[in-house]
Amino acid sequence: MSAVREELPEGRYGRSADERADRKLKIIGSVLGVGLLGVVGWIGWDYVAGQSVSAEVIKFKVVSDTAVEVHLEVRKEASVTGVCTLSSQDEEHGEVGRADFTFAQEDRRVDEMVTLRTTGRATMIELIGCRPAGSAG
Repeated sequence: MSAVREELPEGRYGRSADERADRKLKIIGSVLGVGLLGVVGWIGWDYVAGQSVSAEVIKFKVVSDTAVEVHLEVRKEASVTGVCTLSSQDEEHGEVGRADFTFAQEDRRVDEMVTLRTTGRATMIELIGCRPAGSAG
C-alpha cells in the first residue's frame, strides 16, 4: 500500500494566494502607518511652530476681594508684541475677572507679575491664550 499525499510539495509551485495576499496587506499597512505618522508629525509641528506667542501661569496670589497677582512667563519672538488673556473665577466657577495684558519687551522670554482686577474674590486663574498684538483673538 502506498500513502496518498493531499498537499502539494512546499515551494515547488511558487507562492500560494494567501502568501501573496499577506504580503500585499503588510505593504499597504506599512504605507498607511507611515502616512499616518507623517500627518500626525506635520500637525504637531504646525501647532508648535505656528504659535509665535505662548505663556504659562507660574503662580498666582489672591491679594484682596478685587485683585489677583499673577506671575506669567511669556515666550515670544523678540520683535513681536504679545497679548495674553487671563480669566479668574470664584468658588462657584463664575467668572469674576478677565483682562488682556500686553508684553512689548524686546526679549524672547518675559517673566512678569501682572494684577488682574476682579468683581469678587477669585479662587482660580486661567490663561485663556496668547497672540501677537493686532491679530484677532
